[in-house]
Amino acid sequence: MNIATAKTKYVRVTPRKARYAADIIRGKSVNEAIAQLRFSNLKGGRLLEKTLMSAVANAENNMDMNRETLYVSEIRVDGGPVLKRAWSRSKGRTARVMRRTSHFFIALDSVANRSKGK
Repeated sequence: MNIATAKTKYVRVTPRKARYAADIIRGKSVNEAIAQLRFSNLKGGRLLEKTLMSAVANAENNMDMNRETLYVSEIRVDGGPVLKRAWSRSKGRTARVMRRTSHFFIALDSVANRSKGK
């Protein structure tokens, strides 16, 4: 069973916002997923599209899979390290600003390998 994967780490978007885009394309064919991400107005969508294109290139070049038969079998958006910053407030106080990062993982599989139950 050939599964093509791609990872992108330390992406400067919060995992919660990137998961909105991930939920849009979970289980869809590659061509439909690319169209959905390209026309969604989400920062996570633009960034996930790059990772998806990398996974498609890995499938075509390394595993000789046909682009037309690929679908998104697994997609994960995990939290990465948090950059902690400070924001000045009144009376000499500070407020903490959490700049969150994400790790993306996309796995593509062929439709021929999809189980009959789905």
